[in-house]
Amino acid sequence: MTNSAPAPTNPQNGHPECEPLGVAAIGYAFMGKAHSNAWRNVASFFDVPALEQKMLVGRDPEQVAEAAARYGWAESATDWRQVLERDDIHIVDICAPGWMHSEIAIAALEAGKHVLVEKPLANTIAEAEAMTEAARAARARGIQSMIGFNYRRVPALALAKELIAEGRLGTVRHVRAAYLQDWLADAQAPMTWRLRKETAGSGALGDIASHAIDQIQYLTGETILEASGVLKTFVTQRPGPDGLEDVTVDDAAWATFWLTGDIGASVEASRVATGQKNSLQIEMYGTDGALTFNLESLNELRFLDATLPVREQGFRRILVNEPEHPYLEAWWPQGHIIGWEHTFTHQIRDFLTAVRNGTQPSPSFEEGLNVQRVLDAVEGSAKNNSALTPVDHKSLAMVEGA
Repeated sequence: MTNSAPAPTNPQNGHPECEPLGVAAIGYAFMGKAHSNAWRNVASFFDVPALEQKMLVGRDPEQVAEAAARYGWAESATDWRQVLERDDIHIVDICAPGWMHSEIAIAALEAGKHVLVEKPLANTIAEAEAMTEAARAARARGIQSMIGFNYRRVPALALAKELIAEGRLGTVRHVRAAYLQDWLADAQAPMTWRLRKETAGSGALGDIASHAIDQIQYLTGETILEASGVLKTFVTQRPGPDGLEDVTVDDAAWATFWLTGDIGASVEASRVATGQKNSLQIEMYGTDGALTFNLESLNELRFLDATLPVREQGFRRILVNEPEHPYLEAWWPQGHIIGWEHTFTHQIRDFLTAVRNGTQPSPSFEEGLNVQRVLDAVEGSAKNNSALTPVDHKSLAMVEGA
């Protein structure tokens, strides 16, 4: 006798427990490749819900089909709206340029899809606010959303977060962060969508300073209240397909901040820092200790215990690859380092766990909107040449526990 009763569902999100989560990704270039690698590998190392890579979406039919086959996706498409019509697609991963984030994310959430979107959340405050409101409404129906600040999933930085929360630094007073790259140092480097304000929103400020800003708030657990900033475009025109084109975003950004908790912070971001390839440097100084980190030494955290006698003090190197360290129990025996791509696998793991448990993953869209407001304050300060600009949190309602 055939049992025709419906499959049991997760009461938190209405998804059949025995049915794999179908995933679609929008975008197949840099971030699309990184995210695809994570979707393909996450279940091999972590206890996550069963998933299927259903569809990869991109504008060029031949290129997206080739990428789908290479990255493990079952199908490809050129119109992202197709994923909204599919009952077998439950998660939409948005790796497209910033100007597309708002429309896709809101439509996907309204269609009942869980949404992961790359940072920054959007190109404008208005778009970010609309996305956040859509996320709140969807959350009430059990639909989850998250923004992809993947450096929260670097094990060394996750360990730093734990040490700070445990009080090992005492009262944090001062934070310095610098994110430096050099891929635009050559004035003849070609024009891309990342150099146009209408597609990218901003330059180094939104692209990489957003990571540093998120880390400052994530690690300290505090909120930026005031900002001052300077933006600079060193190369104002770059070669495009039809000749020289105007660069309409910044090459570099400098900002200082004041946070709740009476913490001062500074951020420097540049895509023209010759010799620096992908160097996110973070320094945190407290009354009882200090931490330093550099992404180019991703597996290392340096910690100083200032409670020791002065004759014994000094920064010590912690090689973060023991099973006791965040995320590392799933990977290799101690002493075997992991890489940049693993941060995306950890991110997908945390997102899938939240979807399975029906809980809000972090960073939420509210947290993404918070960062967006800080970026806006820096840009406003730079435009108006003002020393300090208050960060407008008027409609920000942070998710409890995020």
